[in-house]
Amino acid sequence: MPHSESAHTFQVDLRGLVDLLSHHLYSSPRVYLRELLQNAVDAITARRAADPSAPATITVRTGDGLTITDTGIGLTEADVHRFLATIGRSSKRTTDGGLDGAGLDEARGDFIGQFGIGLLACFVVADEITVVSRHAGDPAAPAVEWRGHSDGRYTIRTLPAGTVAEPGTTVRLGPRAGNAEWTGPARVVELARHYGSLLPYEVTVTGPDGASVRIDAPPPWEREHRSPLARREALAGYCREVFDFAPLDTIELDLPAAGLRGVAYVLPTALSPAQRAGHRVHLKGMLLTDRATELLPEWAFFVRCVIDTTSLRPTASREALYEDGTLSAVRDALGVRIRDWLTGIAASDPALLHRFIEVHHLAVKALARYDDELLRIVLPWLPFETTDGNVTLEEFARSHPTVLVTRSVEEFRQVAPIASAAGLGVVNGGYTYDRDLVHRLPEIRPGTAVTDLDPATVTAHLDAVEPSAEIRAAAFLGIAREVVAAQDCDVVLRDFQPVTAPALLLDNREARHERTRSSLAADSDGLWADILGSLRSETPRAQLVLNHLNPLVRQAVTIEERGLAVAAAESLYGQALLLSRRPLKASESALLNRAFIGLLTHAMHGGRGGDASGSDSRKEP
Repeated sequence: MPHSESAHTFQVDLRGLVDLLSHHLYSSPRVYLRELLQNAVDAITARRAADPSAPATITVRTGDGLTITDTGIGLTEADVHRFLATIGRSSKRTTDGGLDGAGLDEARGDFIGQFGIGLLACFVVADEITVVSRHAGDPAAPAVEWRGHSDGRYTIRTLPAGTVAEPGTTVRLGPRAGNAEWTGPARVVELARHYGSLLPYEVTVTGPDGASVRIDAPPPWEREHRSPLARREALAGYCREVFDFAPLDTIELDLPAAGLRGVAYVLPTALSPAQRAGHRVHLKGMLLTDRATELLPEWAFFVRCVIDTTSLRPTASREALYEDGTLSAVRDALGVRIRDWLTGIAASDPALLHRFIEVHHLAVKALARYDDELLRIVLPWLPFETTDGNVTLEEFARSHPTVLVTRSVEEFRQVAPIASAAGLGVVNGGYTYDRDLVHRLPEIRPGTAVTDLDPATVTAHLDAVEPSAEIRAAAFLGIAREVVAAQDCDVVLRDFQPVTAPALLLDNREARHERTRSSLAADSDGLWADILGSLRSETPRAQLVLNHLNPLVRQAVTIEERGLAVAAAESLYGQALLLSRRPLKASESALLNRAFIGLLTHAMHGGRGGDASGSDSRKEP
């Protein structure tokens, strides 16, 4: 049997296609007006390419449905058959990507739309669309009417001569039941302002009562201003109008090679780096999106932009930017401009830089870790918690050539008073990003040494007590070591400032990890206990350093009664724990309870029977 082959064409379910557009391509029915404005602007652009003196107006009328009339190039009957009756075909391009008709290939870059599906967006809100158009290229050309329905039917007819006086196109929408709100006067004015406020041509919305609203207005960066101050005020006012906040500062953006102009506004309140700001992007005057997150580098999270561009490509929905080489180059160039702003205020306006850092320091720290240029600019100005107070690293390093940094907030709080009294320069590295940034300080300030704080460093700066005092305290120190040994801690006696600090608990992450391992091993059995036991390290234990200069400690080391000595040792350890401000474990809470009960028992018995036999006093209460 011979093989046969026949050609067929796809049958398009227009209702299904409209549903696809409304629920998947376009984010909201509101885009219908953007598509109508876009087609009108492109039609005027095409006509003006051939006749620069041609009128350039767009009129939107509301009332019984909606009409939009432009003074653009118009369509011939052949154009209507070729473009309006073929879904997806654009009058602005041919199969090889060039412009179709009117010999306007050189103007293709001036058009907003490139996809040829814009008119279908109107079926999202309308059951019927009527297009009446008269071509501007032939004065004798008759007007043509195309009437389409959402079920896929359409009719085309030629209108009698004189029906349409001037070249151009009028589109009429018959709103679908339940969608009349989208073509109401107030909503149409709102949408026209939202999408068309920067269009290069005059846009007017006329209501059913005949009242008209002019939409177009040049952006502040395109206007002449009487002074630089007036210009800054106008730019800031535009930010309040568009974004509803008063900016900390404004950064003008101008990339002639990319056909891009606009403004970046510095946010006046803190924003998480993970919460990227949405930018307002206009394409040849038409709003593309007000949620573009890909316009700037990730580190520039502290600004919001409004721009108008001619070179960036939109996605098919024309609601986002297409990621390509041009967008990447623009993103890098805008990043350089914002870096230049930071460098400029660092050199010429320290007060503004301080205000900026005060608001955005946490987020700036997050990104300065990975951006060497940003690190170089801002690190000397960033505030850190130190033993000298909240100061910049630049100021701190001038007083401390060797900078010590803790691994946690608890470690810093433990050693800060003693380190400060001993003249040590310690930075709290426990906050997010701080330790990494402090370790990069030598890159910015050569000659500065940065090292992690070790408990032995602090101990080395504490004065040893007199041998005779050590001998007199030996009995109490022996009992104290028994008491805190269960917490994997040792006890030493030293002289240090401030005198008001009775005890210092020197601990580090390694010691805490070893205690956690030991606790888990004790509570486990079998293979898991063996594994944990094999992981035992020789990490030094924590140290409870008693301050021999403190009156409380001087009195405690003279205690001879064991029960009271146990309660005093537990109290000193508990006080040091509380001063460290770290969460207490169950065994540590129990120790504090025992200490209070022991002291209370001794006080109530006046020293008689307060011993509680020593070992009994350390049982769980």
